[in-house]
Amino acid sequence: MTRGKATAIGFGAVLLWSLLALFTVGSAPVPPLLLNTITFAIGGALGVVWTIATGSAGQLRTVRPAVYLFGTAALFGYHLLYFSALRLAPPAEASLIAYLWPLFIVLFSGLLPGERLTAGHVIGALLSFAGAALIVLRSGGGFDPAHAKGLILAFFAALTWATYSVVSRRFGTVPTASVTVFCLGTALLSAAAHLALETTVWPQSALGWASSIALGLGPVGLAFYIWDIGVKRGDIQLLGVSAYAAPLISTLVLLAAGLAPATPQIAIAAALITGGAWVAARAGARS
Repeated sequence: MTRGKATAIGFGAVLLWSLLALFTVGSAPVPPLLLNTITFAIGGALGVVWTIATGSAGQLRTVRPAVYLFGTAALFGYHLLYFSALRLAPPAEASLIAYLWPLFIVLFSGLLPGERLTAGHVIGALLSFAGAALIVLRSGGGFDPAHAKGLILAFFAALTWATYSVVSRRFGTVPTASVTVFCLGTALLSAAAHLALETTVWPQSALGWASSIALGLGPVGLAFYIWDIGVKRGDIQLLGVSAYAAPLISTLVLLAAGLAPATPQIAIAAALITGGAWVAARAGARS
């Protein structure tokens, strides 16, 4: 597989993550950890089918237990931090802080062997982050010190996902089939946390079940497998910058569904995100 093809496959995860907000709204009123349990169980089952169909199930025995622990802890930890942040801080501010992870990926990737961080990568990441900020903060609002705890959790969520993505690059020889175990492990941990911390509320309609299943098949399922391919074999710096397309596409999807208002900021954000990705791509090509 070429570097360019792997990058394109990894970007497919960004497209799937752009549907996360729409499906999450449709899955209400399922509590976060129960939704985590449902979706990761589906994502893990998807991986089981894929590994059996491709004959790669035997590869799972070659993976070190430490890798399984790392991947499971990262997936579970990120979602626990993210959902907790949304409970303790306004969604706009918490989402903005959580979306620091693509910027962290670009910056952290400069520490990887064979990678070189340039001024173009940094400029592109900052431009794209500005575009994401316009989308996430389109409704305005000021900062309330009472929300500090939630924003801190969102910051650690961003660090968690960026660390997982960059360290996955160091595990380049670990088969993507290992993500199956990550998902199943996350589902089990989420189930235990749900029973301890939440009241069980199942989807209340066909739309709720369809949204929950769609989450498990796409944004919290297939996305993790193709993201693994992208960060291990593709251009991780370009992927980090292009990940800022997720809040833009997500907003456009919500607009199409009538769940978000149209504002002039969307056009400006589109220009910033596209321009940032172009600058980073040019920098990568020169490198």
